[in-house]
Amino acid sequence: MNNRKKGRYTYMRWIEVRKSRGINGSVSILGSKNSSLPIVTACCLSDETVVLKNVPCISDIQVIYDIGKDIGINVMQKEDSVKIDASGITTADIEPKKSSKYRAAYYFVGALLARQKKVSIGYPGGDNFGSRPIDQHVKGLEALGAKFTFLKDYYTVEAAKLTGADIYFDVVTCGATINVLLAAVLAEGRTTLRNAARDPEVVDLAIFLNKMGAKIKGAGTDTIIIDGVKKLEGTQHSIIPDRLTAGSFLMSVGITSGSVVVNNVIPEHLMPCIEKLEEAGIQIETGDNFVKASSDGNIKGVNVKTGMYPGFPTDLQQPITSLLIGSDSHSIVVDNVYPNRFKHCIELNKMGADIIMREGNVVVPGRKSLKGAWVHASDVRAGIALILAALGAEGTTRITGIEHIERGYENIVEDFRELGVDIEICEDNSISTPSEYAL
Repeated sequence: MNNRKKGRYTYMRWIEVRKSRGINGSVSILGSKNSSLPIVTACCLSDETVVLKNVPCISDIQVIYDIGKDIGINVMQKEDSVKIDASGITTADIEPKKSSKYRAAYYFVGALLARQKKVSIGYPGGDNFGSRPIDQHVKGLEALGAKFTFLKDYYTVEAAKLTGADIYFDVVTCGATINVLLAAVLAEGRTTLRNAARDPEVVDLAIFLNKMGAKIKGAGTDTIIIDGVKKLEGTQHSIIPDRLTAGSFLMSVGITSGSVVVNNVIPEHLMPCIEKLEEAGIQIETGDNFVKASSDGNIKGVNVKTGMYPGFPTDLQQPITSLLIGSDSHSIVVDNVYPNRFKHCIELNKMGADIIMREGNVVVPGRKSLKGAWVHASDVRAGIALILAALGAEGTTRITGIEHIERGYENIVEDFRELGVDIEICEDNSISTPSEYAL
């Protein structure tokens, strides 16, 4: 997946995009990456078979399958579902190199702790846009009775017994809410999570666990109550649609003009995005399971501040920055969740965006015409931001680092092509590119 030297040549893969105008069509949204990761991991909590539908076929999910197989989980993938049997788990020692490939590997701690009593795992990896501390995970799990030992390349978590507790998160954190929730379902007694994340992905996990026999109330609010049970059963569940993928497609029409319908979505999950796009001048129509966006390409400058749900998602901060480059006035984009998540702006400036980068926020001047260039995707959402920018750029844009894009999007190139975008994946073992893109 990564660029690598092959003899005296440089082997590379990249996405090539040419300017597109008036895109039209529809796209069906697949299951949520951020919901699938904890739900697949949660299958460790039961000795019975679980059948999941609408799980996206992306590299992050494949890593979790690989880790699961290493510790004794049987994963059977079919066209429209995956069957997971965790009855054969023999160890909770997770290979540090594999777990460091993506951030959400830490969900294995919450999912395995009650069953195996000790979990060994590498430090969080994944997107490269600043530190993602696990201090709230540690706080919550320690309150349940866990003990952490931090070593050079990995850490261990031990608990002879987990006991319910009243836990207040110092900051709203989706990852810690999920991890502690996973551990609490098999803990003895009641656990109360205060200042909990309200994300749809947390709700989806709670619904799934309740189907397995857990007793969880309050998911979707800032107070979640979990009464521990002795065991969980097998079940079937369909993952919710990916609101972040849907939001990116809705933004694309503001860059190219045209009309796009995203199907298989839950419009309520998209409201923070929809409201901001309407403010920017994009026309939105919603139905029971679809959202339609239409635009003549005339976009107004808007100010954006990210926040935890129901605030504007940090994962849509990067693509909306691309949308605002061609707006009629300047915009200010503030990321209150990950203040260092602006590496994509460096790449956008190579295309002529002239974005002014400051501590925790950027100023997008607007009224800029972009030109195609070699650019690099440093993380999942940076990749989609660069694709969106390329839709309106003169000439050809070539995006490297596409392994990051493949971590979160199953058919992104095919989906954009269906909408009329001139886009393709390219590879060559003798390509001549700027030195910073060669390994």
